[in-house]
Amino acid sequence: MNIGVGWALLGDWSYPTAIRFGTGRVEELAEACAKIGIARPLLITDPGLAESDMVQNALSLCTDAGLPAASFSDVAANPVSANVADAVAVYRAGNHDGIIAFGGGSAMDVAKATALMAGQHRPIWDFEDREDWYLRADADAIAPVVAVPTTAGTGSEVGRVAVITDESARCKKLIFHPKLMPGAVILDPALTLSLPADLTAATGMDALAHNLEAYCARGFHPMADGMALEGMRLIKEWLPTAVADGSDISARAHMLVASMMGATAFQKGLGAIHALSHPVGALYNAHHGLTNAIFMPYVLAFNRQDIEAPLTRLASHLGLPGSGADGLIQWVLELRQEIGIPHSLADLGVEESGVDELVALAEIDQARACNPRPLSRQDLAQLFIVAIRGEMPGS
Repeated sequence: MNIGVGWALLGDWSYPTAIRFGTGRVEELAEACAKIGIARPLLITDPGLAESDMVQNALSLCTDAGLPAASFSDVAANPVSANVADAVAVYRAGNHDGIIAFGGGSAMDVAKATALMAGQHRPIWDFEDREDWYLRADADAIAPVVAVPTTAGTGSEVGRVAVITDESARCKKLIFHPKLMPGAVILDPALTLSLPADLTAATGMDALAHNLEAYCARGFHPMADGMALEGMRLIKEWLPTAVADGSDISARAHMLVASMMGATAFQKGLGAIHALSHPVGALYNAHHGLTNAIFMPYVLAFNRQDIEAPLTRLASHLGLPGSGADGLIQWVLELRQEIGIPHSLADLGVEESGVDELVALAEIDQARACNPRPLSRQDLAQLFIVAIRGEMPGS
């Protein structure tokens, strides 16, 4: 269903999984669980939502329908393996048979990782997204998941990866299995209405980073490019409104869709924004969307010689006053300022004395491989430095 002018903001979609979109669709949670075989769900959310009316309502919807539900909320902002282990213990002790992932990206990551690990006997790091490591998993033992996002940023509800921090290695790792894709998704924009303006801005920029990096990533994938283009158009049109007026249900609805589109598109790949952002999140416990937003213009400037043509098409598609990379970078800088995104990593407390450790982690980050321009160790160091100083090339 087209959600443009003249159409209701309502739809049932099957790309890339079963999606129920529209205000009030959370009322169908119990039905969605039952349809994919969940009779005793464990709802995994984050501490900030655990006692909220929306979570209590979700639990009641299940129990009232004869699906006894419990909740787990010991989830860090940048989830660690201990969060997953604790959730698995609760899952097994409660004899649960499926997961409701309810919240933002952190809750989604822990929920999906729990669904994987609940039936496995190997360490979680054995399922990192490398070569064919996912084949090590007992696929039949992976629990079904219903995903209910309350932020418009990660798009994790349509992803096959859980991002978990390895505390011993002090780095984020991607845990992958095709069956981590939730079997059902409920996109209810009413659940995002209470999100504060600063988190609306940071998560919205996360969605932009996913669409933008997918569009610019190496490789031939016209379907991903097309989805990313439309995702970015929606973000340009609706993110400033969602930040300025969080009660605007149309803005919230369109941002949820744009977020999901970005996560679908980045099956093509990501790039330096994420390769740089992951280490900052792991070492400084910074919000992932916020760090993506800070790195965005510096990475665009670094990559510009290899992406001038696609950025020219993008600038035209977005109707920007400037053309090519210059127009795109200027728009990103202006958007960040409009919605209150910091200009530099120094604003997050990152100092140049920590660059060597950050570079070491960025060098092994898998997102680096799809960046349109090759990244040397020196390139990574320079990108961290300009982002810390807030110095755009030519400024």
